[in-house]
Amino acid sequence: MTAAPPLRPVADAQARLFAMASRVSREDLPIARAAGRWTRAPVVARRTQPAADLSAMDGYAIRFADRPGPWHVVGESAAGRPFAGAMLPGQAVRIFTGAAMPDGGDSVLIQEEAGRDGIMLHLAGEGPVRKGGNVRPRGLDFHEGTVLIERGERMTPARIAVAATGGASTIGVGRRIRVAIAATGDELVPAGHATDGMALPESNGIMLAAMLANDAVDVVDLGILPDRLDVMTDAFAAVDADMLVTTGGASVGDHDLVRPALLAAGGTIDFWRIALRPGKPMIAGRLKDAIVLGLPGNPVSAFVTATLFVRPLVAYMAGARDPLPRTLCVTLGEALPPNGPRTDYLRGEIRDGLAYASTFQDSSMLLTLARSNCLIVRPGGAPAALRGDLADILVIA
Repeated sequence: MTAAPPLRPVADAQARLFAMASRVSREDLPIARAAGRWTRAPVVARRTQPAADLSAMDGYAIRFADRPGPWHVVGESAAGRPFAGAMLPGQAVRIFTGAAMPDGGDSVLIQEEAGRDGIMLHLAGEGPVRKGGNVRPRGLDFHEGTVLIERGERMTPARIAVAATGGASTIGVGRRIRVAIAATGDELVPAGHATDGMALPESNGIMLAAMLANDAVDVVDLGILPDRLDVMTDAFAAVDADMLVTTGGASVGDHDLVRPALLAAGGTIDFWRIALRPGKPMIAGRLKDAIVLGLPGNPVSAFVTATLFVRPLVAYMAGARDPLPRTLCVTLGEALPPNGPRTDYLRGEIRDGLAYASTFQDSSMLLTLARSNCLIVRPGGAPAALRGDLADILVIA
């Protein structure tokens, strides 16, 4: 019997996965369809924003040198309808938020500080008038040629907006990733089916698909595969995807058939057994052009390994510059015991700005996961932590 390999640290396993993978091809999408994708080239501004000096408030455009007035109101400027002509000394122009400053005007007297009698304007408030006050100068946000979005950044709603404002009509992004998902186990039945005896509703595949729903992924549902080497081998051999993700059957028991089925289908094992809890038995390999990730069957283990490996791998392949999940540093609301040799990801909750670990951490307990909003990261060999100590977390809700 082959000896089990040593446990691979989480960071090493993530780096190894990225080394195994290739970036998918680029496609150019209309900006309205680029949300959630990762850019494959910088997005550069084609225009200056704002394109002219604009008023930041409702009020009156004046010449600062004409203080303290009075001024003769000679017209108005509204957004999209600028004042025609130039202001002369002693003149003012009624102006609205977002409207272009008239030629000759350099400051805005806000409406609340202004008094008007017919066409005559005078100071009526106690607030000071500043030169250039309440004016958004041309190029305040960005200038033509500014890099608005770096290569490898995700197209968030705010980035969609800045790209559109910068004049972009299409965005070069990584194409969608095809991820085949298979749950394995004779005990599993589809969600909603009767569960007589020891049958268990299948939840991992649904959970993984939900985790990838916003990640520009096309899920190929392979359903539930029974614990039969021939069936599993045939299913794997027929996969046409960028990634194959399985749940269950990743350990070393007699019915853990993912590794032998992968090999029988012509695949290879690159590494397995990770120094984390939960999720130690995860498998990584290749099958034709697909990266294979064999996740444990316990639902919390599947969730944690998908958070640490599946989603980051999708992001990397799609072109992300920084594909790893980001940790936040928070204050612990309670003491935690010393940690063992594996990095532990404790289900927990942020309450009133403090992090608390859930009482029960068994990797089969989905209700605890469903009620958690973070994973508290405890490095391997970490000493006992006290209330008030700092800890890294991954936000999961």
